[in-house]
Amino acid sequence: MPPRWPRKPDRRDPAFRRVGDRINFAVHVALFGAVNSSLWFTHQINPTAVPWVAMVTGVWLVPLVAHGLYVFAIADYSGTYIPDDIPGE
Repeated sequence: MPPRWPRKPDRRDPAFRRVGDRINFAVHVALFGAVNSSLWFTHQINPTAVPWVAMVTGVWLVPLVAHGLYVFAIADYSGTYIPDDIPGE
């Protein structure tokens, strides 16, 4: 079930940005896992088919770790959000 947002989505909203960044990181991790597991499976069956699999995994792991550090340690999601269009006004 997809996440529901109680108000109009806006990237200026810190809570919305936080959820969006975490979802993007989860997609990044899922892609990393799917592609690398396929490459390593192929490498186990025929090592000469993809001899560069370790390099791909290592090179991709660096931006994945950097992405995780940004999302969970560096990004600032503090602040208040005041929507432009407040219902009832």
